Amino acid sequence: MSDATSPETGAVVSLWRYPVKSMMGEEVSTAQVGEHGLSGDRVYALLDSSNGKVASAKNPGKWPNLFAFRATLVEGSGSGARAYPLRITLPDGRVLTGEQADLDQVLSKALNREVTVAATEHGQMAAAQSSVPAAWIGKAEAYWPDIEGLEHRKAVTDFAMPAGTFFDCATVHLVTTATLHRLRHFYPEGRFEIQRFRPNIVVEAAGGEDAFVENSWIGRTLAIGNKVQLAITAPCGRCVMTTLAQGDLPKDSDILRTAVQHNQAHVGVYAAVLRGGTISRGDRVRLSAA
Repeated sequence: MSDATSPETGAVVSLWRYPVKSMMGEEVSTAQVGEHGLSGDRVYALLDSSNGKVASAKNPGKWPNLFAFRATLVEGSGSGARAYPLRITLPDGRVLTGEQADLDQVLSKALNREVTVAATEHGQMAAAQSSVPAAWIGKAEAYWPDIEGLEHRKAVTDFAMPAGTFFDCATVHLVTTATLHRLRHFYPEGRFEIQRFRPNIVVEAAGGEDAFVENSWIGRTLAIGNKVQLAITAPCGRCVMTTLAQGDLPKDSDILRTAVQHNQAHVGVYAAVLRGGTISRGDRVRLSAA
C-alpha cells in the first residue's frame, strides 16, 4: 500500500465529473471520493423508451448530438438531492432543471427520440424523474469504426454496465498529461484535449515525462493527498467517443487511430476506490512500490 514515504509520482491538475452519462460534464476544484467514485459522477442517464437501453454517445448513429448537451450539479442550500440540483444545458442554450415536470418531454424533443431521465441510488443525488433499482443491470450500445486494429469488433455491439450504475467498466478513470503529450508527439495535428477522454482525475507526472507512464501503474496502489487510495485495475480501452466533435473540438478519427497504433487503443487507466476521502486540484500523488 502507498504511504507518506512513497516517492511522489506527480500531482492532480484537474478533476472532472459527468453528472449525466454521455453528456459533457464539468471541472471541479475539489471532489468527495467514495465507493462509487467521485460524488455526482454518472449518477444520471437517459433511457431509450423504446427498449430501455441507456443512451450513449458510443453509438453516435442513434445519438448524434448527445455530446452537445452539458450537465452540471449546482450546489444548493438544502440537503440530500436538493443540495445538488441537476442542470442540463441544451445545444440551443436553454437550461433545464432536474426538478421540472416536463424534463423527459423537452429532452425527447431535443434528441428526436423518446427518453426518460433515470438516476442511480448509490450517490448523494436522487432521481430526476425515475429511479434505477439497486439490482438493475443496464445495457447500452457501442459503435466501432473501421480502423485497422479494431477489425475484430462488430460494427455495433451491446455492453452491460455494473449493476445499479451508469459506469462502463470502473468507477474511476485517470489519465496523465504524459500520455496526452506522447499522443501529440505521434500526431501533432490532433487535438488531444482532456475533454476527448472524459477522465475523472488528470495527473501531471513528475519530471515532465512524455510517455504512457500509467501503463506501469496497473496492479499498484495510487495515493492522492492525505487519505484517498485507488487500486489501478486495468488500462482504459478507447472507443469512437474520442473522435467525436464536442465544443470547439472537431470530429477526428485519427485521434483513436493514433491510440490504436501506438498503445493498443489504451489511453489512461481504470481504478477502484480502496479508501475514500476528499481530493483537490494540486494534491500530490504517490505510487506504491511495484
